[in-house]
Amino acid sequence: MGKIILCKSNEIESGSMKLVNVDGKQIVVANVGGNYFACDDTCTHSGASLAEGTIDGSTITCGWHGAKFDCTNGKLAEFPAKINDLKSYTVTKDVEDIFIEV
Repeated sequence: MGKIILCKSNEIESGSMKLVNVDGKQIVVANVGGNYFACDDTCTHSGASLAEGTIDGSTITCGWHGAKFDCTNGKLAEFPAKINDLKSYTVTKDVEDIFIEV
C-alpha cells in the first residue's frame, strides 16, 4: 500500500471539500473540523459529482437528488431508496500535505 499526495491542507478550509484526481479516479476530499476524509466523488444513485453538492458537518449531500453520505466512512446516511455506499480511503496529514493511501 502506498501514499499519494492529494493537496495541501490550506487548499481546503474547514467545512469545505475539494475534487481531486488520483490515477484517473475522481475523489472528493473533505475538511471536517481540521480532520480530512476522502471518498469516491461519484454519487451511487445517478452519477453526479458530490463535490458539486454541499457539506454540512460530515454529511455530503448530492446536488442532483439529495442523497446524503457520511464522508468519514462513505456510508449512505439518508435517501428514499437503498443505494450503494461510497468507497472511502484512509487519509493522513503530514505537516501541510494531505495524503491518500491506495
